[in-house]
Amino acid sequence: MRKFFDSNALWLSMLIGAVFYPWLLPLKPILPWLIFFMLFFTFCKVNPLDLRLHKWHGVVLAAQLIFSLATYLLTLYLSGDPVLAQGLLMCFIMPTATAAPIIAGKMGGSIQNLTTFTLLSNFATAIIVPATFPLINPAADMTFWPAFLLILSRIAPLLLGPFFSAWLVRIIYKWRTKNEFVLPVKIAVVPFYLWVASITVLSATVTQTVITNYQSQMTNMLILLACSFFVCLLQFGLGKWIGYKLPAPSKGRDYQDVLINPAAAPKNMNEVSSITAGQAFGQKNTSLGVWMAHTYLDPLSALGAAAYIIWQNLFNSAQLFFVAHKKPK
Repeated sequence: MRKFFDSNALWLSMLIGAVFYPWLLPLKPILPWLIFFMLFFTFCKVNPLDLRLHKWHGVVLAAQLIFSLATYLLTLYLSGDPVLAQGLLMCFIMPTATAAPIIAGKMGGSIQNLTTFTLLSNFATAIIVPATFPLINPAADMTFWPAFLLILSRIAPLLLGPFFSAWLVRIIYKWRTKNEFVLPVKIAVVPFYLWVASITVLSATVTQTVITNYQSQMTNMLILLACSFFVCLLQFGLGKWIGYKLPAPSKGRDYQDVLINPAAAPKNMNEVSSITAGQAFGQKNTSLGVWMAHTYLDPLSALGAAAYIIWQNLFNSAQLFFVAHKKPK
C-alpha cells in the first residue's frame, strides 16, 4: 500500500485538490507552514559544508534566462498577444521549486547539489525579474530596488528560515553530543508527505483560478495549457541532458546513506546529475510564479504558471512511478 501511494501520490493529491477544492481552499493559509517544515526536514539531511557550485548550475541558470527572453520575444512577434507571451515567459523564468530536492532524492538525484541550485535559482530570480519586467510591462509601477526587496521578502523566509534552522539543529546537536547530526530514518520521509499535502492545497487553488477565468479566457487558457505542456517537457529534457553532459560529484555522508535516502545509493554520476539537473530546470516554484504574474504583468498571464503546475506534477508522478517499479540490476 505504501509503495502504491509513494508512486502515485502526486496525481492522487492533484485529483483530490481539484475535486474537493471548495472545502480545501480554507486551508490555503497553512501552505507556507507546510513548505517551511518540508524544507526544514529536507535541509536537515544536508550538511551546509557539503554544498558546492558545479558547472551545470551556471549552464542551467543561463539556459533558463535565454529561453525565457527568447520565448517571450518570439511568441509576441508571431502571435501579437502579450498575455500569451507573458504566460509562456512565466513558464521559463520561474525559479526552481523548493520541493525539487525531495523529488530528486526519491529518484536517486543529489539533494546537496539541487539544494545549492535551488538557493541560487531563487535569489537569481529576485535580481532578474526587477531588471527585466519593467521592459516587458512598462505600465507596471516597478523600480528595481523596491521590487527586488519585495520578491526577496517572499523568497527568503521560506528558503533561509528552514535552512538556518536546520543548520542550528546540527550545531546544537554536535555541541551537546560531539557527533554529527543524522536525521532519523522514520523522519526522513516526512518532507515528501508534507509536499503531497501542499500539492493538494495548491491544486485546489489552481482549480479555483481555472474555473474563475473559464468563460472569459477560455481560448488563452487552452493555448497556454497546450504550450506549457511542451515547455515542461523541454525543460525537464534539456535539464537532464545538461546534467548528463556535465556530471557533478556529491559530497557528504547523507547522499550515500541508503537508510536516509534509499533511492540515492552510489551510482553512475552522469545518471545522478541528469536526474538532479532535470529537476532543477523543470520543477518550478509555481506559487511564486503566479504571484509575480499577478503583481508585475497582466494578471491573466498567471494562467501560464497555473497550467505548468498540472504538467510538472504529472511528469513527476510518472517519474516516481517508473522509479518505484524499476527492477533492480
